[in-house]
Amino acid sequence: MNMKMLFAVTAVATALTLAGCGSTTGSRVSTGALGGAAAGAAVGSLTGNAGKGALIGGAAGGVGGAVHDANQKERERNYRRDYYDQRDGYYRGSRY
Repeated sequence: MNMKMLFAVTAVATALTLAGCGSTTGSRVSTGALGGAAAGAAVGSLTGNAGKGALIGGAAGGVGGAVHDANQKERERNYRRDYYDQRDGYYRGSRY
């Protein structure tokens, strides 16, 4: 694996990791978009078009942040539902 490919894979992995930062929908999407744009610009600069890479990375990071936000909200709903069911003496089991 050459250095450009290694850098590209590392940048994409970092962008996907940063897509999960935040506790609200807006912060998760914006963090994902900013991280994706930074990673896309870095990868794009290696291929000669940093602007295009930033746009593609920003879009991918924003979508990743939105998907992560939807997943986190579902997990929080399930946690609350299971918590209150257990507290009331009814155990339905966890969905995790």
